[in-house]
Amino acid sequence: MKKTVLLTGFEPFNGATINPAWEAVRALKGWVDGDFMVEILQLPCVFGQANRVLCGAVDEIKPDVVIAVGQAGGRADLTVERVAINVDDAPILDNDGQQPVDAPIAADGPAGYFASLPVKAIVGAMRERGLRASVSQTAGTFVCNHVFYGLMHHLQGRDVSGGFIHVPYLPEQAPDGAPSMALAEIVEGLKVAIEVAVRGGGVQTTVGGATH
Repeated sequence: MKKTVLLTGFEPFNGATINPAWEAVRALKGWVDGDFMVEILQLPCVFGQANRVLCGAVDEIKPDVVIAVGQAGGRADLTVERVAINVDDAPILDNDGQQPVDAPIAADGPAGYFASLPVKAIVGAMRERGLRASVSQTAGTFVCNHVFYGLMHHLQGRDVSGGFIHVPYLPEQAPDGAPSMALAEIVEGLKVAIEVAVRGGGVQTTVGGATH
């Protein structure tokens, strides 16, 4: 039976008209390979609502793998996130005008969760394809981290692997001198991440909400 991969990307935010995460995710709508199929979902860039939409989709679709994708303007690489932390501390307003400060995401949750994707295997496979890629030790404290933490909190006790990937600006978005990456390369990176998550590297061992 084919495995189901749920791939999510955010709507544009902070006054932008495009989000490279969503552009790359929607390019993979309906992608079916030998042993997996991809479902996609756009998330609102809104604290609280984003997690409700994502967790509802997880419950409905019952995927085997969930990969959330977000924009990290200023980064040059595809960065596969290692850890989500239990705090919302927004440097800018979300799309609903919210700007939480030092607020817990889950009052009953641990300080952090590690991704259960094979993070280093994904980065290694991306680099083998000639893509710029690295492991990131912080997903920030905006809605990307909010969703990453919310996802991993929701997946506790389920046989589902999950994690988060940040992508750079597209060339047409990038301010002068800022790093960027072509959409085709971002899409290729997400394909690699899906292939490795489903077929290779396995799911890392999770103990007490932490992955080692």
